[in-house]
Amino acid sequence: MKLSTLSAVSYEGWGDKKTLSGQGDASVSCSQPENGLIDLFNSEKAVQELLQQPPVQGIDDHLIEFSEALRTVAKALRRVSEGKASAQAEAAEWKRKYELERARNLQLERKGDGICTKLQSWWTQASPDNAMGIIKLILPCILCWEIWKEQNRRELSSGEHNGDCSAENLTNQPMMCNEARKQSERCCGKHGICSHEVLHNGEIDSDTEMVNNKFMRKASFKLSWWCKGEKSDQHKHDIVSFERGNITTAERSSKQISLKWESHPQTVLILTKPNSTSVRILCADMVRWLREQKKMEIFVEPRVKVELMTESPNFDFVQTWKDDKETLLLHTNVDLVVTLGGDGTVLWAASLFKGPVPPVVPFSLGSLGFMTPFHSEQYRECLDSILRGPFSITLRHRLQCHVIRDAAKSEYESEGPILVLNEVTIDRGISSFLTNLECYSDGSFVTCVQGDGLILSTTSGSTAYSLAAGGSMVHPQVPGILFTPICPHSLSFRPLILPEHVTLRVQVPFNSRGHAWASFDGKDRRQLAPGDALVVSMAPCPVPTACQVDSTSDFLRSIHDGLHWNLRKTQSFEGPRDL
Repeated sequence: MKLSTLSAVSYEGWGDKKTLSGQGDASVSCSQPENGLIDLFNSEKAVQELLQQPPVQGIDDHLIEFSEALRTVAKALRRVSEGKASAQAEAAEWKRKYELERARNLQLERKGDGICTKLQSWWTQASPDNAMGIIKLILPCILCWEIWKEQNRRELSSGEHNGDCSAENLTNQPMMCNEARKQSERCCGKHGICSHEVLHNGEIDSDTEMVNNKFMRKASFKLSWWCKGEKSDQHKHDIVSFERGNITTAERSSKQISLKWESHPQTVLILTKPNSTSVRILCADMVRWLREQKKMEIFVEPRVKVELMTESPNFDFVQTWKDDKETLLLHTNVDLVVTLGGDGTVLWAASLFKGPVPPVVPFSLGSLGFMTPFHSEQYRECLDSILRGPFSITLRHRLQCHVIRDAAKSEYESEGPILVLNEVTIDRGISSFLTNLECYSDGSFVTCVQGDGLILSTTSGSTAYSLAAGGSMVHPQVPGILFTPICPHSLSFRPLILPEHVTLRVQVPFNSRGHAWASFDGKDRRQLAPGDALVVSMAPCPVPTACQVDSTSDFLRSIHDGLHWNLRKTQSFEGPRDL
């Protein structure tokens, strides 16, 4: 109300002023300033009274309620939009699955129609004699088909069939069951590693066919993941999964690998430490026992066969190889490898196999046994358990090395591959100068090594030369490459552990003062001149070694017994204590 009064007063004063000024009367003009001052005074007073009044009640509350309502509406709209997006994504996924299934069914129908068309054309074009011939050909096939279905029904009823097809599926869906049987023949297990994935190259030549004709078929087996005695259905490649936007990693490091024979092993290769009388006696006894009790075919090195034949002509059943060409084919006819010696004998066994390696059973007859958990005194019980299966194994990774000379025209002109189970060492040899090495990882510069050398080691070799040079001890089943300098001329140069997928390149620069030398598992030493390079990556074929208990227990036992790891006197119970 005060505001309207003030407005009226103001308008009236200005209106009077305008009127009076329009008249041009001098007397009135003289009296106008007094009336204007009075009106202005009244207007200021009205404004002060208006400002002293309290604000209008209820306006702020209405604004707050209105804003809350807007927020509620915004949340509802957001939920609707998110639900719509989720529904669209799910519909797109179902549509994709439907299209894939529809395309698969159409492809099967085309195949069926093509076969029917061919049969129909053959039938219409054939004469009655040819028709009788076709009937005579089809009738045995139908009979064999019925016999095969009956055998499958019996196998399913006895619980010996390993496929995913039931008896009802065999009757109603013969094509699907046939496909499942072919898939089971290609892979021994859906959730494991098959022997032909680990032990066979997949390349068949005339030499391989000759060997297969000469020797019996190799025993097959299956690897499965297990943890604390419980089997796992996790596939070997299912390490990282991505489902509905969530990334999860499997706890692979806590699982052990178990080997189960699917057919009985028939051929064994025995490798021994040379120049040892006790090993020679044990070898002869083991060969005799395996032949008489287990009816197995025995392979030994040429040197060992000469020693056995010298001892007794009754060992003429023992087989061996003649040249390197036959050595390359050992993995095609050997089911099991037994080593009698120390870790060096295991390294020698791994070096004989340039590709896949059969399971290795190492017996400890050396000084240190990081990879030899079995004792020779109980070899009969151990081998009997191994041949029955299942048993735990450790997959020991190997490194493959290529030497590329400076004169090579491309990276493919290299010396190798050279496989190592422990480590490859690049050192300064007899030179008195520091080794100068440029190191790259997948093409990216890592560092320049200035010191006595560099060790590139597997995790199995982490307890060997790398440990003596200050590297860490790593569980052998952890995939990785150890990057350990030897006496570096820098206090900040610490060892590294790199992932398994990297490719390392160590090159001798042209400004190096001397040559470098590379050795592979302590042998096959090669000189590296300025400009030469050594390329190292993880080999595709690991070395499976049998475990006495499991991989982790054997590793911990080896560092406790071999290195006396963390062995000290226990602190005395007597003394000051916390209150």
